[in-house]
Amino acid sequence: MKFINRTRELEFLQRKYNSKEAELIIIYGRRRIGKTELLNKFAKDKRVLFFLGRAESKEDTLRRLNLMVMEFFNDISLARSPLSNWDDFLLYIAENSKDRVVLVFDEFPFIVNKFPEILSVLQDNWDSQLINTKLMLVLCGSSISKMEKYTLDYKSPIYGRRTGQWMVDRLDVVHLKELFQKYTFEDLLTVYSVIDTIPGYVAKFDCDLSVWKNIETKILAKGEFLYEEVEILLREEFRDPSNYMSILSAVAGGLTRFNEIYNKTGLDKSLLSKYLSILEKTGIIEKNQPPTLNFKRKLKAIGARYSIKDNFFDFWFRFVYTNLTELERGNSGSIVNTIQSEFPMYLGNKFERIVMELIPHFGIFKYSRIGKWWHKDIEIDIVAINENTNEILFCECKWQNKKTNVNVLKELMDKAKHVNWNNDLRKEYYMAASKSGFTNEAKIFAKQNNFILLSSEDIEARI
Repeated sequence: MKFINRTRELEFLQRKYNSKEAELIIIYGRRRIGKTELLNKFAKDKRVLFFLGRAESKEDTLRRLNLMVMEFFNDISLARSPLSNWDDFLLYIAENSKDRVVLVFDEFPFIVNKFPEILSVLQDNWDSQLINTKLMLVLCGSSISKMEKYTLDYKSPIYGRRTGQWMVDRLDVVHLKELFQKYTFEDLLTVYSVIDTIPGYVAKFDCDLSVWKNIETKILAKGEFLYEEVEILLREEFRDPSNYMSILSAVAGGLTRFNEIYNKTGLDKSLLSKYLSILEKTGIIEKNQPPTLNFKRKLKAIGARYSIKDNFFDFWFRFVYTNLTELERGNSGSIVNTIQSEFPMYLGNKFERIVMELIPHFGIFKYSRIGKWWHKDIEIDIVAINENTNEILFCECKWQNKKTNVNVLKELMDKAKHVNWNNDLRKEYYMAASKSGFTNEAKIFAKQNNFILLSSEDIEARI
C-alpha cells in the first residue's frame, strides 16, 4: 500500500528535527496504525539508528544494540570492547551526537519489560549529558496504556523530559477513494464501517475484489490475519481482557448507557467506570454527550451514551464474535449472507459518522464541537457549533433506498427549536444527507430555506 497523507505528523517530526536541540519525542498509537511507516518516511535521507524492541533475552538485545551502533558509526573497536549496559550505550551516543542523529526505539514497551531500569538510566543520562547534544530520541510503541505509563505518566522517571508527543490516529476518511478507486460510495462506506481507516487493515483488502468478497475472505475466514485481530489487540493491551470483552459486546449489542452496561456485565460500578475510562483513553469506545452542553453538565456526564468508536471493533463484536461457532466450522459463506441481511441498519449509523467526519470538507464553517444531540425523546443526528462565532449546524442523515421527502427537512427545523444554545444570537445552518437523493418538493423547500442537501453522489465527489 502506498504511503498516504500523514502531512501533519511529518511536519511535526521535521519541525522537531530542525530545532537542532536535544529532542525526546513520544510516538504512540494502536497496532497497524502506521507508526513505523511514518517514522521510516520521516527518516529518509537522515542519519537514523532504528532499534526494534523484541521479546528476547537481555543478552540478545544488548548484542543487537552493540552491532547496530558498531555498523552505524563504523566503529570496529566495539567488536573488541562491546557496550555492556544502557549507561555505556547512552554515553557512547552522547559522545557521538555532535551532529544531528535520530535514535528510534520502536516497540519501546518490549525494551522496558526486559530492562525496567532503562527508564531511570535514561532519566539520569538525559539530565546529565544527552540534553546538551543534538540527539533526537524517539520512543515509539503500540500499547497505548504502557506507553502512557512508561513515558507520559507523572510517576514515570522520564516524566517532564519529553519535548513532544504525538498519538498517531487513523487516516482521514477522504483518502479511502485513493486506495479503492473502483469502489462505489456504498462500497467505500462499507469499507469504512468494517475496517475503519486503519492502514494495516486497509492494506489487507484487495481492491480488485468486491468489498463483500474481501470481508468474507479477509475477516470471516479462520486463520486470516483479521479474524482474531481484535482478541490479539485486547490481550496485548490488557492483562485480563475478559471484562473488556464483556463491555464491548454489550455496547456493540446496543446497550449505550452506563446502567444498561452495568446490568448486562454484572461488573462492580467502580470497576466498570474504570474499564470504560481505559477503553475511552485507548480510542476503542467514546463517551457521547450533546455538544451544546455547558462545561459543568459535561463534567457530570449525566445521561452520557457510550458507543464503539473503532469501526473494526464495532463490526467484529457485532458480526464476528456473535458468529464464532459457525465461523470456526468454516461456514463463512453462509455467515456473510446473514451479515448482509442485517447490514443496512448498521450502515445507517456509520453513514452519520462519515458525514460527521466530512463536514470540515464541506466548507460551511469551522466548528468547535460536534456530535449527536438528544433531549428526552427528540434526537438530531448531527449538531455542530462554533462557540466563537455563535454558528450552529443541524443535520439529518438518511440511509434508505427511497428519496428523502420534505417532511424530514421540516421535522429537522422543528426539532432545532428545542436545542437550547445561544437562542437569540446564533446563526443557523441546516443540512440533510441522503443515500438516494431528495424529492422535488424537498429540493424546492431546501432552496427556499437555505437548506444544504447532499446525496451520496455529492458526498462521494468530496472524498
